[in-house]
Amino acid sequence: MRVVVPFPPGGATDITVRSLQESLARILKQPVVLDNRGGAGGSIGMAEVARAPADGLTIGVATLSTHGVNPAVYKKLPYDPVKDFTGVTEIVKAPGVIVVNPAALPVKDFADLVKHLKANPGKVSYATPGNGTIGHMWGELFKSSTGTAMLHIPYRGAGPAINDVLAGQVAVYFDQVASSLPYIKAGKLKALAVSWPARLDVLPDVPTYAELGYAQANEPSWFGLVAPAGTPPAAVDRIQQAVAQALKEPAVRERLAGQGLYPSGTSPKDFTAQIGREIDKMKRVAAFAKVQLD
Repeated sequence: MRVVVPFPPGGATDITVRSLQESLARILKQPVVLDNRGGAGGSIGMAEVARAPADGLTIGVATLSTHGVNPAVYKKLPYDPVKDFTGVTEIVKAPGVIVVNPAALPVKDFADLVKHLKANPGKVSYATPGNGTIGHMWGELFKSSTGTAMLHIPYRGAGPAINDVLAGQVAVYFDQVASSLPYIKAGKLKALAVSWPARLDVLPDVPTYAELGYAQANEPSWFGLVAPAGTPPAAVDRIQQAVAQALKEPAVRERLAGQGLYPSGTSPKDFTAQIGREIDKMKRVAAFAKVQLD
């Protein structure tokens, strides 16, 4: 079975699928090959999945980017996020986090950041991997929730963005916990809030957005699997059941937990409905931020 990962190796999406690869191959009794096809916010890889034969042998990794943000901000996509795919399952939920470089912006906590931003509207910058990315949408959701103003600095990818935050060129960054966790643990970044129902085991001292009174910003990101439209239900169910079984294995759960990722394994029906809700939500955020890309 070929799994198209619509992002480069090394990121949270890639790490998630690699954590399952060996277990899935054993459960399905067939090789599971990962095919990284990064570019255009995941659109290149998703377009390839949409064009693949609907035989259950090619599936793709869907994310909040590919099946939430992209449909909300791009005028045209090389795939239809609803019509071209069959939902298989949500693999994990990925909590988000707002971090600051403590040397560039020495705020004590989340409330202190909001107070500083309101006193200095538009004077603090936040970095993102680019216009219309998850980080951009999370930043706009933060601004709308808190009634603050920040300057958006889009980069060409997550690497350059996080590098400038670490260097103190930009003060604030919205990321997935899995990606920023090493820098937080090293003291290079300060985590102020996470998007999760409860405090995270890996960041027990960091409050949730809901705990701070901003429940509308408390929803995490996620990674799941989709198959080309028309894939036989039996094939979809077989893959979903294999993922659910793999996610129960202690070794898999331990690997994911170490990255700040939380196993899910939802049904195809539930995951398909979830994608629809995410598209609607991101369209509202994009409308607020007036984000539309060619």
